[in-house]
Amino acid sequence: MKPTLLVLAAGMGSRYGSLKQMDGIGPNREAIIDYSIYDAIRAGFGKVVFVIRPDFAAEFKEVFHAGRFGHRIGVEYVFQELGSALPEGFSVPAGREKPWGTNHALLMGAPVIAEPFAVINADDFYGQDAIARMGEYLASLPAGSEGEYAMVGYEVCKTLSENGTVSRGVCTIDGQGYLQSIVERTKIERQNGRIVYIEEDGTHPLAEDTPVSMNLFGFTPDYFRHSAEFFHRFVRETEGNLKAEFFIPLLVNLLVSGGQARLKVLHTTSEWFGVTYKEDRPGTVQRVLDLIAAGVYPRSLWGE
Repeated sequence: MKPTLLVLAAGMGSRYGSLKQMDGIGPNREAIIDYSIYDAIRAGFGKVVFVIRPDFAAEFKEVFHAGRFGHRIGVEYVFQELGSALPEGFSVPAGREKPWGTNHALLMGAPVIAEPFAVINADDFYGQDAIARMGEYLASLPAGSEGEYAMVGYEVCKTLSENGTVSRGVCTIDGQGYLQSIVERTKIERQNGRIVYIEEDGTHPLAEDTPVSMNLFGFTPDYFRHSAEFFHRFVRETEGNLKAEFFIPLLVNLLVSGGQARLKVLHTTSEWFGVTYKEDRPGTVQRVLDLIAAGVYPRSLWGE
């Protein structure tokens, strides 16, 4: 079966200040999502599933309708809500305002995905080579595979913003190229010429070439089962923390360290870029134009 692309597009991007997933950065108002889907089509993906919020579903579907992509890939939509996928008998804690993060959003794809799948953020530009390598990995898996995951790793120095801190999954990799551990660091930036991550106990250095996750993961369908089981424990154990988030790296780390899965870290020639802050937008627009000039993308992706 052809792999599926699961696009996490439910976040409004509070720091950016708008629905950045729909912000046109290409010559014909193409969004970052458009370039990811274009890369997925030529990498052999057969379907794209958007995780969105019900309150902007109509607006989102109006822009990213199936016909936009020339009927070259199947399109489905699923919805992330605050009360989605909670364990039986558990209610949303009073005062909780936002859903539980990336792995909670990923869970929404379970009813419509039965094949190996890649997951990406809607507002990250991953690059042709990165998505192609993930597509090759997923397509090569034997039917019925379980616990054979993958991730595209980027050097942290190539994933920073000049306009504020960024959140990255910091990785440790063994000699065979498999993940040993991944830890989410929510505040990474360059200070006085060196890269650091910031925690409550202060700042900690990171080497320039430290491999980090940009949430370009590949999973076999059993990951949904693990996600549901752990999420049910997670929400009960963190009920008193109204800002607790169920990150993808959190579960990946648990499954890898517990021997329930292994995760191959794929190397890529692509460079990540994105729009974490409004001030990042001009540089992102220029980088897209540079890729078009280099022949990586046509000037009009969908012939509009």
